[in-house]
Amino acid sequence: MNLDKITNLITDKLSTWAEALIKLLPNIVMAAVVMVIGFYIAKFIRKITTKLISKISHNVTLNNLFSSVVYFSFIGIVLFTVLTILNLDKAVTSILAGAGILGLALAFAFQDIAANFMSGIFISFRKPLKVGDIVQIKDYMGKVKEINLRDTIVETFQGKTVIIPNKEVFQNPIENYTILQKRRFDLNVGVSYGEDLERVREITLKAVSGIEELSKDDQVNVFFMEFGDSSINLTVTMWVNTPEQFIYNKVRSEAILKIKKAYDANNIMIPFPIRTLDFGIKGGTTLNQMPINIEK
Repeated sequence: MNLDKITNLITDKLSTWAEALIKLLPNIVMAAVVMVIGFYIAKFIRKITTKLISKISHNVTLNNLFSSVVYFSFIGIVLFTVLTILNLDKAVTSILAGAGILGLALAFAFQDIAANFMSGIFISFRKPLKVGDIVQIKDYMGKVKEINLRDTIVETFQGKTVIIPNKEVFQNPIENYTILQKRRFDLNVGVSYGEDLERVREITLKAVSGIEELSKDDQVNVFFMEFGDSSINLTVTMWVNTPEQFIYNKVRSEAILKIKKAYDANNIMIPFPIRTLDFGIKGGTTLNQMPINIEK
């Protein structure tokens, strides 16, 4: 008797499910059609998005990420529509609410990673630097080797590899020496007060005129800047026709050698610092005239 009762209960339950399935069959067919069409549309949107974003950004990683976000967002809409057709939208709403709370918790826990990630996206769109550029970011100067979504890798001229979080790159000034394809350096030197300054200018300009790596489009200038303690100080400004650090240092070194050689050949003195000693004697005196007291 109990067995018959159990059998009847199972049969009734299966019959109820079968009837519900039959009633739901049109919705299932409709949901399947929507899902298939939705997946094809999502693929098409992904392809179009990839083409459009490639015209704005040349960062392959970022382009793939952005197109994937668009693709999966559309897939999410398709799945939500399918579940709504199957009358499961309330369950989905509850799941999404829970996922939202979890997402907020994760965002708070990984806020630094998220900040670096978002900074990487902004850097890819703004393009303040690219691979191969010579840059200075904070205290690090070198050549950009990689630009990732999370960090930027710079190889310094001392042979160090520095991994800089993109948050630091985005929030700090970037000195890019490659954009202009040339670099300027200022060379400071002092000459004696007895020198003819016009002659000093002429000899200085002539001394550096033969340096091949100097930019032909930019003029070498000599500016007399100040009256120093023991010299008249001048600044020589020169442009190097490449941003490369080795050439920059080479030209600077060559300019110093040529200016020193020209000054020596023309008896232009670069004075040492002069110090005046005050011994409290009115009118002053020379050292050989100073009285010397020897205490025993």
